[in-house]
Amino acid sequence: MMSGMGKALILMGGILLVLGLLFLALDRWSNPEGGLGWLGRLPGDFIIKRDHVTFYFPLATSIIISVVGSVMIYFFFRR
Repeated sequence: MMSGMGKALILMGGILLVLGLLFLALDRWSNPEGGLGWLGRLPGDFIIKRDHVTFYFPLATSIIISVVGSVMIYFFFRR
């Protein structure tokens, strides 16, 4: 059982490493403010600015990341 858990942790670490490298590589195409530019600015991402408070809720970005992650997990763990 522990060897299975170890393999899963190594796989998750590898996925995080690849995602981190991808974000670093895409950073040169980003806007001057940093980030990926389009990520977090999709229709459906809510930004509410008031006097001294800014509320940011990236709903559309969260859904896209969830779908992409689910598809990746499906392809990695299917038998």
